[in-house]
Amino acid sequence: MSSEIPASSSEAALEKARAVAPILRAAGAEIEAARALTPGVLTAMHDAELFRLTLPARNNGAELPVPQLAQVAEIIAGADASAAWCLGQSFGCAMSAAFMDEGPAREVFGAREAVLAWGAGLQGKMVATDGGYLVSGTWRFASGSHHATWLGGHSKVFEADGSPRQAATGRQASRTALFPRDQAEMADDWYVMGLRGTRSEGYTVENMFIPEGLTVDRETVAERQVHATLFRFPTTAVYASVFSSVALGIAQSTLDDLLALGREKKARAARTSMRDSPVFQTKLAELEAQLGSARAYKHGILTEVWKTVDGGGDLTMDDRARIRLATTYAINEATAVVEQIYRLAGSTAIFDNEPFERRFRDIHAVSQQVQGRASNYETVGRFMLGLDVDTIFM
Repeated sequence: MSSEIPASSSEAALEKARAVAPILRAAGAEIEAARALTPGVLTAMHDAELFRLTLPARNNGAELPVPQLAQVAEIIAGADASAAWCLGQSFGCAMSAAFMDEGPAREVFGAREAVLAWGAGLQGKMVATDGGYLVSGTWRFASGSHHATWLGGHSKVFEADGSPRQAATGRQASRTALFPRDQAEMADDWYVMGLRGTRSEGYTVENMFIPEGLTVDRETVAERQVHATLFRFPTTAVYASVFSSVALGIAQSTLDDLLALGREKKARAARTSMRDSPVFQTKLAELEAQLGSARAYKHGILTEVWKTVDGGGDLTMDDRARIRLATTYAINEATAVVEQIYRLAGSTAIFDNEPFERRFRDIHAVSQQVQGRASNYETVGRFMLGLDVDTIFM
């Protein structure tokens, strides 16, 4: 089914992101100190309906195409990386509404300021009972959990007698339980080097009853109730697309600041200003090309795959491998660009009141996440050679 999203809607989302960006940029130090998005930032993002870009139309969402979701994430990341990371996390979480009955989906996402966040991995246990499940577990790395209204817990499913429930794939079945944030025990455990403002805390629930309707399986096609193009993409591909754009946005803003610095700074003991240095001039151009190439490669892949799927084609494993390769490459190239900029900026880069050191920390937090790990190259390479691969991250 075609997405039927007019170009004007995509451009409107990009314009809203550009309008919010100055607010985020001005709040950067406050976000960093609070280790969370501030009330003013959240108000601006909700006013711009950024957290609703991946919700189904039936839930007053935009069902925005993946290439434009990536562009929105890059715009926001250029202003504040933590805000962009939280937004990217919410994009994948909100897609779960397409796999829910309309009533439960409205319960979770109906409020204007609704945000769903969840932690990584199958860290929970769901035991079937009348009308739903009893859920226990502890999850970590739930980006945006501080401002979320609902949380999710990915869990392995067990029958009432304690035996593992089998999925059609032969593996143990898993589902994600959704519950109000105020019903979970939160852990104040987010003390990190970069992306401090994401407040990616852990949380615990114990033997909590979750109705069947508030559980989802996002990877089972039979459970998908909204058939717009966006929801034919696995959330792993959407996360890869937007989180790699966070890296690109960090790198672009860092490069912009280097350009501004180069116009005015003269390095200590140097014979010329930075702007008159042939070495600096050459390196600046090389960095622009390096970053632009990574962006163009990734955007080209996303656009091509989206057009195929939007036109009725299948999202093949080859398409997923291409997305994984392009997004992993973008994260690693963006990280390399920021590392080079940090050195070129000299002692300016180490001061708290300059933008370089925080972006240096943020990009290295991004690079440590699963989307940027080097083993993704191995996975894609094995797939290209026709060898067996674990497709969970494809």
